[in-house]
Amino acid sequence: MAQGKVEICGVNTSKLPLLKAAEKESLFERIEAGDLAARKEYIEGNLRLVLSVIKRFSSSNENVDDLFQIGCIGLIKAIDNFDSSLQVKFSTYAVPMIIGEIRRFLRDNSSIRVSRSLKDTAYKAIYAKDALTRRNAKEPTLEEIAKEVGISKEDIVYAMDAIQNPMSLYEPIFTDGGDTLYVMDQISDKKNKEETWVEHLSLSEAMKKLSAREHEIISLRFFEGKTQMEVADIIGISQAQVSRLEKNALRSMRSYLTA
Repeated sequence: MAQGKVEICGVNTSKLPLLKAAEKESLFERIEAGDLAARKEYIEGNLRLVLSVIKRFSSSNENVDDLFQIGCIGLIKAIDNFDSSLQVKFSTYAVPMIIGEIRRFLRDNSSIRVSRSLKDTAYKAIYAKDALTRRNAKEPTLEEIAKEVGISKEDIVYAMDAIQNPMSLYEPIFTDGGDTLYVMDQISDKKNKEETWVEHLSLSEAMKKLSAREHEIISLRFFEGKTQMEVADIIGISQAQVSRLEKNALRSMRSYLTA
């Protein structure tokens, strides 16, 4: 990828505006009120963020203009979906979205060689996550992992995304007492949550045979599209327990429906 290029897509990068924090806050209030001029100004004021991200893809052979345009799409999506009430810096939210947009483009057009430094960053983050989990008996936040390894959150997100490989839905990820938890158990189905097999069976009577907790788990999983992790957080039990109760409930329902 070309380096030190002043003009990208007809934009003079040396003259891009740089917004101050107060200006960003003021502009975003106007954006949330539907001010399109403020939205345009906010986009232009964050184009330097896109430039900083596309530099990370210097090992690719893609045209820098194309990467910049795709990065701008990610930036716009970030602006349109950003919730300022969450007390998160816009750049922290936007960088992963810009990276994701560029990676999707590159996946469709070519393959990315993951550099050694990226792999090292990802592995450091993974080891830090494991160590913090053991030390604190709970899963650490991204901020805690970043502090542990001394690497920015954005770089960790980018590195972790870079090493991801396609995985089978039936890949086992956890086993407890003979009950295996698979990747598919972690995926919520928002499109088909009410159009799958559960809609076509006489569930009302079958679900009456379940305990209150089993009934709640089945409702959350198959009617609200929650993952097992989300259900565990809502109910206040472990994910392994959710998996076990869900399987027992489905077996009971299947037995009733096929009797």
